Amino acid sequence: MTRGNSLEQDLRLLINNPRYSDIEILCEDEKKLYGCRAILAARSEVFDRLLYNGMKESYEKQISFPKINSAGMEIVLEYTYTGSIKEESLTKDNMVETFYAADYFQLSDLQDFIINTLKNKLNKNNTENYLPELLSKFAEKMPLADNNIFLNLLVEAVAVMSLNTIEFGRLSIAGLQYLLSCTHEKKKPFATPEYEVFRYSAILAAKQVSNDAHKTLMEQLPTLEQMKQVENSIQIKNKDKFINNYQEVAKELKPLVEFINFCRIKGQILVNFIEPLEIIPNEVLLNVYRHKVLLDNSDLSYIRGIPIYSNYVWDESSCGSKLIIEDSGKVVYTSNYLVNSWQNVRAKILLENSGTFEWDVIIEKVCVYAWVGVCSSENLDYENWAGSQTAGWLLGSSGYCYNSNNGVKYCPPFGDGTKITVHLDMNKRTCSYTVNGTKYPEVTAWNNLPSKLYPVVSLIYPGRCRIEPHQY
Repeated sequence: MTRGNSLEQDLRLLINNPRYSDIEILCEDEKKLYGCRAILAARSEVFDRLLYNGMKESYEKQISFPKINSAGMEIVLEYTYTGSIKEESLTKDNMVETFYAADYFQLSDLQDFIINTLKNKLNKNNTENYLPELLSKFAEKMPLADNNIFLNLLVEAVAVMSLNTIEFGRLSIAGLQYLLSCTHEKKKPFATPEYEVFRYSAILAAKQVSNDAHKTLMEQLPTLEQMKQVENSIQIKNKDKFINNYQEVAKELKPLVEFINFCRIKGQILVNFIEPLEIIPNEVLLNVYRHKVLLDNSDLSYIRGIPIYSNYVWDESSCGSKLIIEDSGKVVYTSNYLVNSWQNVRAKILLENSGTFEWDVIIEKVCVYAWVGVCSSENLDYENWAGSQTAGWLLGSSGYCYNSNNGVKYCPPFGDGTKITVHLDMNKRTCSYTVNGTKYPEVTAWNNLPSKLYPVVSLIYPGRCRIEPHQY
């Protein structure tokens, strides 16, 4: 490109160019970069104080930044010289380093750009694979601060991921500590039951000690799903095998313990699985037992914050014969043979006891009518429309609610792409809906729903629905 036509392009020729530079920048990873004193000082007060302070840095040919990686410094140099960077220049490998460097050099506009880039990636849902790693890197570089927008974005994004889906090693002890401390006793969406929080923390701590400790804890701490499958028949196994290094695991686990609410874990699990490991201080467990006995916390949710249940997926074992489930259980659609009557499928999650449960259903293809609601497992015929049955309570795309073939007008009709939020209040045994952002009142005809219910949809060809945890 001919010089003189574009100031930005001409300045790019100076970036990290030894020919036009008068100072060497030595980074944390010992990589050497090159800069121009005048440009750096003009663009950053921090550089100005470092390079023109009358001290030895003002005369030496090299300046060292032992806590700033070259990946972040290269982006800072690009921004300092040109006033802009491309969004694609920020990757999982340099985003945190760049944010740290921008914070160090007080480049607030660059920090805002990084935050907006992360928001865009989150909105596009293309960062899930490396969010735990980003949080871990942040914990290594930056202090914990409630008002740090970048940290809050990472925490909120990782919090709605079930810890059971994050492989051990992707989230560091420090990263997990940031996650737990930022969500501890906060009303924020959170996907992981508190026992699974403890399990993940304990196994991660054991992994820092030895492979044997990690393997043993994997055996001794089943998931909640595994407990359900054997109906609580599992007990702690091979405790003697673990006794040699449990104190080391307890030491690694210590910074996480204060951010785990053991009161949210069932007493039977505390007694049978957690206490025998001897990795939780006795005074912590004693206080939990006292709390449970004195207050009888039957209404305390077993997930912190606003629950994001990870098992809002369709159940292939409770599904009409001509319905097809895909996308890891999130999507159900009809085969082209289902043209004469509706069939039903319910989700795996059982909604019972007290509390309010909310989930989203997206009508990707509406068919003649699509129906969304709840059902009881008893006597529901999955081969016939649930709205005609005593065990089904559904809102249709016609805008009518049906149960036992009795319909009432509820809302305007809706079509393809409609997002429906189901609000199930198990304290009052009532149900209401939000349709495309408009909240409607409780269905007055449904004022005494059963104590155990499941999400359900009813479809006919070419219907297609997606279920998701409710996005707050």
